[in-house]
Amino acid sequence: MRGSFNLILVCALTSVLARAQQSPTDSKPTAKTASAPAVNLPSVNLPSEAAVDSFLQQTFGYDPQVSWKISSIKPAPVPGLAEVDVILARDQGQQLSRFFVTPDGEHAVVGDIIPFGAKPFGPTEGLLEKGVTGPARGPKDAPVLIVEFGDLQCPVCKASQPAVEGLIAAEPNARFVFQNFPLEMHNWAAKAAAYADCVGRASNDAFWKFVAKTYDSQSDITAENADDKLTALAAAAGVKGEDIAVCSATPQTKANVDASLALGRDVEVTGTPTIFVNGRRIGSVAQIPPETLKGLVEFAAKQGK
Repeated sequence: MRGSFNLILVCALTSVLARAQQSPTDSKPTAKTASAPAVNLPSVNLPSEAAVDSFLQQTFGYDPQVSWKISSIKPAPVPGLAEVDVILARDQGQQLSRFFVTPDGEHAVVGDIIPFGAKPFGPTEGLLEKGVTGPARGPKDAPVLIVEFGDLQCPVCKASQPAVEGLIAAEPNARFVFQNFPLEMHNWAAKAAAYADCVGRASNDAFWKFVAKTYDSQSDITAENADDKLTALAAAAGVKGEDIAVCSATPQTKANVDASLALGRDVEVTGTPTIFVNGRRIGSVAQIPPETLKGLVEFAAKQGK
């Protein structure tokens, strides 16, 4: 989910309250700091969880409707910067937001770090070509690889599906791959991802039906009834629902979903849906005019891999 929360963070960080105090606070719940990824990056002075929490308290503490949870504190892709991911919640909605802390520990930068160079999308394209494992449509040797990282509980993902289908239709020979990326903020998304993984392994055709039916049934699914609902949806998609339910609870399925999440993190996915066209990130796909999406795909096809 994307939208107003990033605006909240931008506005807050540019206000006079944006400078955090260095003392800890216990007025808001936080999660344990996630471990940094095992990559070769220069050493970074990571801010402590207490410092980040104090910063968030000073930034958002005036508004009782805003709460937060620290998702991770780790080295950023850019040497010297620390990356902080935070789940912000307000008015029944949640958003994963990201900011970067400078080496002096006294400044934060909001925004995306984007690739640069003669072929800026090449590294991401390479990671995706080697790493995608989800159900696919289209020829393997297609000149365009479209990858969606999606969350079956995400209402924005549901609303974006017509735009995604239009993007795929813009290049008949494109290959489209769906990667599970259940967000921590959604209480049945991980279960849905497990069911989807099992349905996809049982039948590629059934997978696309299962995804569409799950999106259509979002408002009827809860954390309490998810197993029953998802089992029924799997059966309606053309596979044995009971077998899928058993499969969804296996270690192999969890490993598959975890690997899809890890791939998403490797290519800097922070929210859903996130689309990549030959490595080029497309965020709010539903807000981009169809003719622009068509131009992006046609350009990618001409460029080739």
